[in-house]
Amino acid sequence: MLILGIESSCDETAASVVENCRKIRSSVISTQIEEHKKYGGVVPEIASRRHCENILAVVRQTLDDAQITLADLDAIAVTYAPGLIGALLVGVNFAKGLAMTSEKPLVPVHHIAGHIATNYLTYPELEPPYLCLVASGGHSHIIEVLSYTKFRVVGRTRDDAAGECFDKCARAMGFSYPGGVHIDRSAQNGDSSDFKLPHPNVAGNEFDFSFSGLKTNVINLIHNSQQKGIQLNYNNLSASIQKTIAEILTEKTVKAAESLGYRKIAVAGGVSANTGVRSTLSEACKKRGFDFYMPEKSLCGDNGAMIACQGSYNFLAGITADESLNAIATLSMEDI
Repeated sequence: MLILGIESSCDETAASVVENCRKIRSSVISTQIEEHKKYGGVVPEIASRRHCENILAVVRQTLDDAQITLADLDAIAVTYAPGLIGALLVGVNFAKGLAMTSEKPLVPVHHIAGHIATNYLTYPELEPPYLCLVASGGHSHIIEVLSYTKFRVVGRTRDDAAGECFDKCARAMGFSYPGGVHIDRSAQNGDSSDFKLPHPNVAGNEFDFSFSGLKTNVINLIHNSQQKGIQLNYNNLSASIQKTIAEILTEKTVKAAESLGYRKIAVAGGVSANTGVRSTLSEACKKRGFDFYMPEKSLCGDNGAMIACQGSYNFLAGITADESLNAIATLSMEDI
């Protein structure tokens, strides 16, 4: 079974062909990071325009690299939610046109489900059920993976996502976009005990996250020091930020696993590439005897392989769409 996956939810135009659910035959990503750096973040209008310019070449290269044609495909999968609406529309409409002209089934894929599926590409033995932490610039969720196509959200952020907190703290320190990777590098040379940062909690659900207060605390700390002419040690501050975010994500995830009886824990999303998050969560799982899974770093960011992988399982479950499929900017996992 060969599935083409198309991803365009933010600033990466990506496509991939996956064979039999878990083998990547080809994967092509056209990133826009350098263009968005000058603005300090993704500009939705620019992202949409670049998707329009790049998507045909990306898909064509993907098929060429896999040494197949459209006729060899069993289905075409595409991210339809959530994400930047203009960016999503490019991918959805391209996939619809491709499916109609090639007479192939069209498979809708939820972006977060795609991130979770990266673990299947890394670990052939992994099967549901298990608990997965999905952390990225736009999402921070703890999700019960009940089956390949059924999910239940256990916890989520009430405000900023973990990746957003990394990026905004990094911007306040003068690092370029995307900031999370700069904090990670800077943290390697820092002392994480130098700054005592808050671990915010929210009422109503013990597994929900809140990163807005942490972000504001760091930004105020930086601005106050600048006003007083004091130069903070940014290596130490980066290490403290990374340690705090990693601890918050780990504490909530482990607590949810223990409460719900899970002994298999996975992590996914862009923030899962962060060395502090990977090591802190891994050590916590090892201490408790949990099986721990994390995707290869090359699969942590947005990519087409995750959409092709999840699309494969959706296709096997009979989840397909017709020409009425539309892009949706915000959609809970439980509303799939």
